[in-house]
Amino acid sequence: MTPTLTLVIYMAILTWLTLLAASLIRAKGWTPAGMMIAFGNRDNLPDATALSGRAARTAQNTLEGFLLFAAIALVAHAAGVASPRVVLGAQVFFWARVVYIPVYYAGIVYLRTVVWTVGIFGLAMMIFAML
Repeated sequence: MTPTLTLVIYMAILTWLTLLAASLIRAKGWTPAGMMIAFGNRDNLPDATALSGRAARTAQNTLEGFLLFAAIALVAHAAGVASPRVVLGAQVFFWARVVYIPVYYAGIVYLRTVVWTVGIFGLAMMIFAML
């Protein structure tokens, strides 16, 4: 498997973990009552806290970014473009997302935007390497 496709798999895992974390944080899944909510239909979720709201927005943003990343990476693979710039762009995107998650959870406003922008530059590097 190519390094870019490996990063697609890692990004899929990271995306799943952010979705799972957002759900568990909102339901307080580490408590007995929260476990019952998490295992149920989530009809009676507790009110969102600042952290659970950030976790949900992080998960949504990570999912959206993953869709773009996967599309770009799979097009590069299908087109046979295995340039080091595509791989570097994929690495920049992935590691920016790894940093983005705890920064967003912590609520560090301006740094979150900077890290998000670095990830977007990674996607742009991948696209420009294919053009």
